[in-house]
Amino acid sequence: MQINDLFPAPGSRKSRKRVGRGHGSGHGGRSGRGDNGQLSRAGGGKGPGFEGGQNPLAMRLPKLPGFKNRNRIEYAIVNVSRLEDLFDKGAVVDIDALFAKRVIKSKSVPVKVLGDGDISKSLTVKVDKVSASARVKIEAAGGTVELP
Repeated sequence: MQINDLFPAPGSRKSRKRVGRGHGSGHGGRSGRGDNGQLSRAGGGKGPGFEGGQNPLAMRLPKLPGFKNRNRIEYAIVNVSRLEDLFDKGAVVDIDALFAKRVIKSKSVPVKVLGDGDISKSLTVKVDKVSASARVKIEAAGGTVELP
């Protein structure tokens, strides 16, 4: 078999529809577009988002102020009252310990300790961030705060 012997299977190739070439072709006259109206014209029809003359959705929605900071860091929040409940005196509170106690859902999310509640145990806190009020409460209870 040679390359010049190859040909498509019968019926697999269809010739294109040539419209507007006389009535004998079967596609003459109106060229398959129907009689009259917007859709029969060249470039006719309504664009995407057209709602029948009603004010389109894109124009009805408000233009919201502000923006979303692409560099924002979302912290997993833990309060000192939660540390008081879950950890014993002298314990080391880090991401692994918080994950083991199911306080945080993921080890990959940075953790911040906030100062809501009271703490009386001395703990060693090793997390990504600590608020000023939480630092004061932890150090007043005899604990230490170590930041990376």
